[in-house]
Amino acid sequence: MKFFKRIIIPGLLLGATALGVNAQTETDPFAEALMKAYTSVLNEDPHDWEALFRRANEYYRRDDYVKALADIDLALKYIPESETDMRAQAYSLRGNIQMMNHRYEKALADFNEVLTLIPGDFPTIYQRATALYNLERYPEAKTDFKIMQQMNSRSLEAVFGLARIAVKENNLGTANELIDQALTLSPNNSEVYMRRADVHTMMGNPQGAVDDYIMAISTDEQNTGRALAHLVMLSRSDYPVVIAGLSNAIRQAPQNGMFYYIRAMIAQNHCNYMAAIDDYNKIIEGHLDSYPGINAALAECYYALGEYEKAMLNADYAVGAAPDNTDYNVLKSKILLALNEAENALASADKAVESNPESNAALIARANALIALKNYTEASVALSEAAMNNPEDPELYILRGWVLEKFRNNAKSGRASYERVLDMDYDFDNVRSLRGFAMLALGRDDDGRRWMNKVLSTAEDYDGLVNYYGACFFAWDGNLDKAFACMEKSLEKGYANFHAWTRADEANLNVAPLRGDSRFSALLSKYSRIFK
Repeated sequence: MKFFKRIIIPGLLLGATALGVNAQTETDPFAEALMKAYTSVLNEDPHDWEALFRRANEYYRRDDYVKALADIDLALKYIPESETDMRAQAYSLRGNIQMMNHRYEKALADFNEVLTLIPGDFPTIYQRATALYNLERYPEAKTDFKIMQQMNSRSLEAVFGLARIAVKENNLGTANELIDQALTLSPNNSEVYMRRADVHTMMGNPQGAVDDYIMAISTDEQNTGRALAHLVMLSRSDYPVVIAGLSNAIRQAPQNGMFYYIRAMIAQNHCNYMAAIDDYNKIIEGHLDSYPGINAALAECYYALGEYEKAMLNADYAVGAAPDNTDYNVLKSKILLALNEAENALASADKAVESNPESNAALIARANALIALKNYTEASVALSEAAMNNPEDPELYILRGWVLEKFRNNAKSGRASYERVLDMDYDFDNVRSLRGFAMLALGRDDDGRRWMNKVLSTAEDYDGLVNYYGACFFAWDGNLDKAFACMEKSLEKGYANFHAWTRADEANLNVAPLRGDSRFSALLSKYSRIFK
């Protein structure tokens, strides 16, 4: 089975690295050359409507809707009325840009212009129906979807459009009939299951949605990644439902390692490490797959549980199978550091950096090993390199400020690093922004408390992580009673990262001030079941 090689999403990547990692897209040299050519043409003749149209289309492809709209507006000024087809294409493009900007009235006007120029154009009728649906003009949208059905009786877009409207009109029986009809029209198409899952979600039927996502994964490879992402998101609000759906799939196909893997990955993402370990081991012991990423996932789980020797055995296996894998070497470095083998931890981090110099995880692992070795100068260099790679990672800047201020005696640069956290583009109540921790480090204690209290009152804490951060914050703020209250809530919700509770010591992103208090060991003992 090649599933793991095709779509591996390590558990830690679903949680911890959500702290501000920005996707980077590769530049297409051919597209860049075309853009330069369009710009050159327009510098000579600003009225060249064909160049404006093509550049607008390229901006649209790049999701740069402001520039795309500016170009297409100009193009429509200059395209001759006699160029009917080109004007229709331009209105269609502008309508799509307006849809992406959620300006549905303007999009509707543009799609109507297209249909004036090309009456009965099927794709545009669909676009107009979608705009009408988004404007909650359901009777008109229904008319367009029915026109589509008359034009093509097998149109899935029409069937699912009518199903969504039926849900909005509270005609759930009709909606169910329509999505079942769609499945009859195309039973071996994962996209049908994806769309049916969307309708089930609208209907408040998460179990139906979960079953559909699992069927999408089982049907073909086209939507495996999307279905998996939806399952992960659903698990945040309906974890038992998602696990039940996967367990049912496993009962029906007990030799399908993919389902064990997905269930394990989601359990791991919810800090349910023992359940994840059980499923990963079933894959290995049942010879359902031998991909080294499974051993890496096991190593992550054992590391989180504080079982470092078992973690090392699995990390060694993963690195032995893929010596140049950056993530595996980073993981091994972290485990070695927990085993107090700082020199070896640095060697593994260096291997990770060598295999991928742009990896922030590798550079941070290197910095942590260097800190353990009291080589603070090189540690700050590694963190600075990471900051250049990703200037929007708040955890990185907290660590960098801590090293500069505490170990390099460079308070000015340290404070600048903390200030940078406050400038990042995160919602105020996003716990992963770490704003309050930066404020504490800057001496803005009251502002930090307002931030943390806002987060605790508004953020959905589906696995205890938010309250874990609350415990960290109030521990360093000196409010131990509130810190222990957050700690208990976090443990109640199942935050079973024993390493984080007992060993993490970077900057102020930990509960170190609580560990000497008798209440700390009492709470860990009270909730010991989540670690076993």
